[in-house]
Amino acid sequence: MGGLTAALKLAVHGLNVTLVERGTHCGGKLREQQSGERSYYTGPTVLTMPWVFEKIFAEAGAVFRDHVVLNRAVVLARHAWGPDQRLDLYTDHERSAQAIGEFAGAAEAAGFLRFARHAKRVFRALEGPFMLSSRPTPISIFGRFGVSDLGELMQIKALTSLWSALGDFFKDERLRQLFGRYATYVGSSPYLSPATLMLIADVESRGVHAIEGGIHRLPEALAVLGAQHGVTFRYSEPAAEIVVRGGRVAGVRLASGEHLEADVVVFNGDAAAIGAGLMGRQVSRAIPPVAAGKRSHSVVTWNLVAKPQGFPLQYHNVFFPPDYAQEFHAVFDELRLPSDPTVYICAQDRDNPDAAAPQGPERLLLVVNAPARGDTQTIADSEIRRCEARVFGLLEHCGLTLEQTCEAVITTPAHFERSYPASGGAVFGRASHGWRASFDRPGAKTRIPGLYLAGGTVHPGAGIPMAAISGGIAAATVLEDLAGD
Repeated sequence: MGGLTAALKLAVHGLNVTLVERGTHCGGKLREQQSGERSYYTGPTVLTMPWVFEKIFAEAGAVFRDHVVLNRAVVLARHAWGPDQRLDLYTDHERSAQAIGEFAGAAEAAGFLRFARHAKRVFRALEGPFMLSSRPTPISIFGRFGVSDLGELMQIKALTSLWSALGDFFKDERLRQLFGRYATYVGSSPYLSPATLMLIADVESRGVHAIEGGIHRLPEALAVLGAQHGVTFRYSEPAAEIVVRGGRVAGVRLASGEHLEADVVVFNGDAAAIGAGLMGRQVSRAIPPVAAGKRSHSVVTWNLVAKPQGFPLQYHNVFFPPDYAQEFHAVFDELRLPSDPTVYICAQDRDNPDAAAPQGPERLLLVVNAPARGDTQTIADSEIRRCEARVFGLLEHCGLTLEQTCEAVITTPAHFERSYPASGGAVFGRASHGWRASFDRPGAKTRIPGLYLAGGTVHPGAGIPMAAISGGIAAATVLEDLAGD
């Protein structure tokens, strides 16, 4: 998404742009995969912050919603802890508060409304100085707030862990589990991530959307618009090396041996691949390598076609185990699959809230967190099967049984490492652990003139809109630098 956005913006401004993609389609992690006659998700399933794309399309002279049809969710997700413990969250905070009150009592409902107000405060505080800034630093953030607003900076709990801060709003452990999941949206642990991730609650309240026809329609629409503005797309063309001459970028050598001359290269792979030397020794110094211990988590996924029984699935569903801390200790400290993981299910065919639920077998994506060690270790099939048994055991405990019609397609960290080299299977880049972690992500500009970065592994971070913002920042930085040459 970062590369597509950068390519479009640069083409709109008159540059001659070629987009090189080793896959057969555009979109990176935002694509449907094929298995026989069926397609399925392995990556993101919804879009938030659609205004980011409305602006991107408008700058290219197009109307976003003429190209992409959005289905806005009413229920954000259905959560379960057991057969009689279910809670739905809604985009409407008042409705969520009512549901929380019925689930956990009036005090927790009041805590949620305070939490929602705080999330809005955090989003407003950080949108400009951090998310939309080209390269924020702790000093620049402090400078934007100033001494007079230092109290506001402290109020957004930037130095507090998410788990700890959630205790200020919720006494019910289940609700801390639920909102602690925001850390996993960026591949991190709620016990180590900053409380500023609470801003996700405000983002979700502004709308969570499925895309009609599948999530891959979004990158396809960007590619069509890019082609209309002159972007050349070269699919199934792996890049083997970013070429440097005279101390600056001179182009890209493809795996075929062909050399593409270029004044500027925007790299949209996992940023770790640069530091690992996978794009050539000459550019390996552009950014420091990412230590394995700094990676976000990976995932194991099961894609299957099944008829669900006993539990009324929504598009998004989350099933929680009793010991939340153990899950993150296993993933980040012991580097193994957790014995009792949280299970996320996307009921892919329920993306339109106005349509009737499927009556027969449907496509389901099951996801659990896993360590990002796909480059150094392969999870044994026996371990996958043990985890699978615990996953289906938790689902049955919560009242859900799945009558499968075919063998599940399983994806592991090793699969993601092959798709995104040097990541170890980490699907979110660096983990957001500690208050400084967000500033440790590389920015658009590197140490080598002419080489720029975009995508979910660089600033401002993971997620569809964040990756697109990174592409816009990269393009704007390129244009600024070219204007100054």
